[in-house]
Amino acid sequence: MTDTQKHSAIILFDGVCNFCNSSINFVIRHDKKNHFRFAPLQSETGKQLLQQFEAGELPLDSIVLIENNKLYKQSTAVLKIAKQLGGAYRLLYGFVILPRFLRDAVYKYVAKNRYKWFGKKDSCMIPTKEIREKFIS
Repeated sequence: MTDTQKHSAIILFDGVCNFCNSSINFVIRHDKKNHFRFAPLQSETGKQLLQQFEAGELPLDSIVLIENNKLYKQSTAVLKIAKQLGGAYRLLYGFVILPRFLRDAVYKYVAKNRYKWFGKKDSCMIPTKEIREKFIS
């Protein structure tokens, strides 16, 4: 059984980006249904999942959501994640009506500047014991 069959949704993220790590911690705190699992793009698991979905080498500034055996990236991934969080965050999914090239332009601008604005770590985050079960390996 593959990880994508065991878990309903997997988020791949830049494990050394402070903004990305904060975003993942936000998702973990608001994922009341325990829907998401996580892996850094830099990890062997992340690389294997990208290969499994024939996504090739995505740049580390990409967030990837694998859900229902489909791969979503960049703004589409962010909006689909927000939709699953429920509450007011679900309303963000309404931005899906904007053309993807516009949404992705905003996404790419933030992604391009994320290290400058938020910094980065020397290595991938090490999850606490409490959230370790949400990370796949």
